Amino acid sequence: MAITAGALALGLVAEMPTGPGVIDDDLIREIADWCPPGVATFLLTSRTDAEAIIEHVLYCRTNTVQLVDAVTPAAHKKIKQALPDIKLVQVIHVQGSSSLEEIANYEKSADAFLLDSGNPGLKIKELGGTGRVHNWDISREIVKTTRKPVYLAGGLNAANVSSAIRQVNPFGLDICSGVRTNGKLDEHKLDRFIHAAKTLD
Repeated sequence: MAITAGALALGLVAEMPTGPGVIDDDLIREIADWCPPGVATFLLTSRTDAEAIIEHVLYCRTNTVQLVDAVTPAAHKKIKQALPDIKLVQVIHVQGSSSLEEIANYEKSADAFLLDSGNPGLKIKELGGTGRVHNWDISREIVKTTRKPVYLAGGLNAANVSSAIRQVNPFGLDICSGVRTNGKLDEHKLDRFIHAAKTLD
């Protein structure tokens, strides 16, 4: 459904403490193996230990790993050494200007960044899929500051995606709750979102 609508990447959500869209690793692997050339497969993992992340990616066989929780630059280095062909996307949950410092910390080790609206500091961590918009002024500053591609996530939908693109100018968009109805992907919402994004482009 997502590919038919025009998505250029699939986010395959592994076990998370909260949030929608979680599927098991066997299904992630099946989708990654099936996915046609030209469509990226992102494994969304909440693991933070380098060895555990490497094991997860090797099993699921995606071409990109999206680290939804804080992972040290040293762990990034271990992952890249073990999986040199895998792209590494570090999620930054934008909660204030300190996010700019986080970006600087990962500048040399991540291949790209994804700006989201979770709250990893909660007792039960929110690591994505919140449906909340964060401060796009900070996101815009991050895009200007880093040399790495930046994906924007967090509360995006067909009604606000044009404003998000104009204000932040991200490399790409990550959408989850904004294209779901009762927890499931909604074909109509997918079509409206991608049409709105591509029309502006």
